[in-house]
Amino acid sequence: MAAPYVVLPKGNPGNPDAPKKYYAQAKARGETNLKKLGREISEGSTTVSDTDVIAVINDLTKALKRHLDNGEIVRLGDFGSFQMAISSEGAETEEKFNASLIKGGRVTFRPGADLKEMLATLKYEKTK
Repeated sequence: MAAPYVVLPKGNPGNPDAPKKYYAQAKARGETNLKKLGREISEGSTTVSDTDVIAVINDLTKALKRHLDNGEIVRLGDFGSFQMAISSEGAETEEKFNASLIKGGRVTFRPGADLKEMLATLKYEKTK
């Protein structure tokens, strides 16, 4: 299956008077949820139910939160890794920097080998 995309005009924020250029943007075909994923994963196993799968994913979410909050990188093998990142305002010197300059945090995900392989062989399909 090909990944859908649309083409949209975007301006240059550094030069608002410059002509817009057209760029590809990924377009979702729909979505799935935890219940559907749990059922799908359990169908590939004779030993766990969808309730078991959902319970494990819920516990994984709690564990991820705990370890990320502790400043750890969470590596999940070929799936990938999660890590905290922050953005901040700049200070003239290290001594003048303080936590009030931090604007916020986010969780970054780095795909592992299996997802990188999927990305390397991904086909694309223009949609409307």
